[in-house]
Amino acid sequence: MSRSLLSKLLFTLAAAAIAIPLFLFAQETVDLAIVNRIRAEAFDNSKVMDHMFYLTDVYGPRVANSPGYHQAADWVVKRMQEYGIPAKLENWDFGRGWAFSHYEGHLIEPQYAPIIGFPLAWSPSTDGTVTGEPMLAILRSAEDLEKYKGKLKGKIIMTSQPRALNVIANAPLKRYSEAELSETAVAPEPGAPSFGFGGPSRGPRSAFDPQPPQNMAQMREFRPKLQAFLHDEAPALIIQSSLTGDGGGTVFGSQGGSRDPKDPVPPPMVVIAAEHYNRIVRLIEHKIPVKVAFNIKAELLDKKDDVNVVAEIEGGRKKDEIVMLGAHLDSWQGGTGATDNGAGSAVMIEAMRILKSLNVKMDRTVRLGLWGGEEEGLLGSRAYVKAHFADPEVMKPTAEHAKIAGYFNVDNGTGKLRGVYLQGNDMVRPIFNTWMEPFRDLGFTTLTIRNTGGTDHLSFDGVGLPGFQFIQDPVEYSARTHHSNMDVYDRIQKGDLMQAAAIVASFAYNTAMRDEMLPRKPLPKPQPRRGGPGGAGRPSTN
Repeated sequence: MSRSLLSKLLFTLAAAAIAIPLFLFAQETVDLAIVNRIRAEAFDNSKVMDHMFYLTDVYGPRVANSPGYHQAADWVVKRMQEYGIPAKLENWDFGRGWAFSHYEGHLIEPQYAPIIGFPLAWSPSTDGTVTGEPMLAILRSAEDLEKYKGKLKGKIIMTSQPRALNVIANAPLKRYSEAELSETAVAPEPGAPSFGFGGPSRGPRSAFDPQPPQNMAQMREFRPKLQAFLHDEAPALIIQSSLTGDGGGTVFGSQGGSRDPKDPVPPPMVVIAAEHYNRIVRLIEHKIPVKVAFNIKAELLDKKDDVNVVAEIEGGRKKDEIVMLGAHLDSWQGGTGATDNGAGSAVMIEAMRILKSLNVKMDRTVRLGLWGGEEEGLLGSRAYVKAHFADPEVMKPTAEHAKIAGYFNVDNGTGKLRGVYLQGNDMVRPIFNTWMEPFRDLGFTTLTIRNTGGTDHLSFDGVGLPGFQFIQDPVEYSARTHHSNMDVYDRIQKGDLMQAAAIVASFAYNTAMRDEMLPRKPLPKPQPRRGGPGGAGRPSTN
């Protein structure tokens, strides 16, 4: 063989060796023409704020299994059908419903003032207007229950530990900096937590003195004892303080009773602004007569079934394989459920509308799931996953389990999408990196191997399906709107939702058109049930 021929052969082999990884990497392609159409539809013809209007101003609040929730679910079905997308409701067993129709609270003496607040879910009406002098009875331990046993019947009692409020020195608006996103993108040290962005007697004590915190295990153990005690003692009304935030009239609260018909019904319960609560406590401590009046109209409902909303755009040659989009439709009652989670629901409705507007046949079916009962412990999505894919307690997948190409969830407020939590599934990193490229100019830049918790993607991830939650700017989520009376339409950032809808629609389209389904982690081991259902928390990053 001549030297020149050998040189040519070696050059060809070297070029081929270099080309192999490039060729493999290039297999993950993005149809930029479709992405362009998605962006144009999302930005030039957006309907996302119209979805928000109906979900909040018309049908909010949407407490799980309440009339407002069911009306909102019916509206989503109707809206999907208007877009030519078949939709239906799927029932599942929730427990008793609850709704309230009236709240008023007043400080009568020593001077009149209205009291900002709202009733706590699954607590009943007052017996008309309840008027009287409130009594401070902080209930945090079995010793406290013994101390007040037999002393509370017919009383108006205040059970929260009051707290000094900080000056609101920083703006509640929060967007992630590039440095914060870069830090989140770094994998945790092996063995470290994998999540991304919880006294002695000394004579007369002010109620404002700090108390030892209760951990979650202590709270879970104490809660049923407290519920039984309050049911038996039968005070006329329980007043609680907004226990998070720095005040400013924002009231954070959720439930007081239980959805479980077997649990005792508590007395009427309200949560009020921390500033108003503290004023009443100071008056009591100074032994100045104080009188309040409250009138609550609330109802515990016998209807046991809640619903999930399911809609889908049928695919073509792989129509039995499913791409799922999801968000929770339920909310708490203080506001109208705008950032938690009307925003996520509106984004998913809009993403489905955008995909339908493309008028192209996607290979896989794209299915929307809007879940009920998320706030009580991801109950709607868990019921759906158990019915369709696998029971996590036994982990025996159904035939449908093998057909899920991927699940994408939005549920951390109104903030724009900044990336994706990979939930430990590093196999999707090169895929998502490619899909993210057309949206980097919109701030969508970050992938992290870390997990995030507290929302419905966990129901899918928990049975071995590729389920993902997006990283979102917090905006005012924890500071102002999460489970509060300020969770309303006006706190929504329109541009953020438009950006999110474009990204979600693009990810759904790419998943639907990809040759293979998204790679999966190994199937988890069976997960025995742990305790009773609780509220769904939020990731520490938000």
